[in-house]
Amino acid sequence: MTRSSESRAGLPEQLCQPATRTAVPVQNSAAEQAQVHVPGLDRFNAVPSAEAEAALLECCGSRRWAQRLAAHRPFPDVDSLLAAADEAGYDLAPADLSEALTAEVSPGLHHAAPHSAHLALQAAHAAYESRFGHVFVICLDGFGLAEQPDQVLAGIRARLAHEPDQERVVTAEEMRRLARGRIIELVSGS
Repeated sequence: MTRSSESRAGLPEQLCQPATRTAVPVQNSAAEQAQVHVPGLDRFNAVPSAEAEAALLECCGSRRWAQRLAAHRPFPDVDSLLAAADEAGYDLAPADLSEALTAEVSPGLHHAAPHSAHLALQAAHAAYESRFGHVFVICLDGFGLAEQPDQVLAGIRARLAHEPDQERVVTAEEMRRLARGRIIELVSGS
């Protein structure tokens, strides 16, 4: 299916179409992360609350988190939006975090990766999900595409040693980091 870059009411496609969700964010350049105000933020601030919530649910699958951010619009700049997203993320109750995690997809490999690599990662994900009861999430900002599979596998292996309470804290932080990257992508309009 092809999507236009702009659709209903001049909104960027990210606000109108659900994005493919994985637990690995799109890489953002330092320049994108440093942007203080972007035109996509104006569109995000102007859409009806239900559309803003739907777009935010693509960033973090917690309804309470998305409703909270949508209700606090308009945001004067991206930094304010990101600060509000962080605050809402820190306030997630365990049930909200669980809801967000059910919307995530475990990070995988490119289809051209060796079959043995796919099997190793699949086994690691299964072990993690068996131990903690949810998908593994990790933010890979700062790592190149070639480094990401190794980082995912190393992250799973290291975090399997965590106690459930410790892993819940790490997972919540990774979700906050993922949401930040997705919000930047959402309002960048690219």
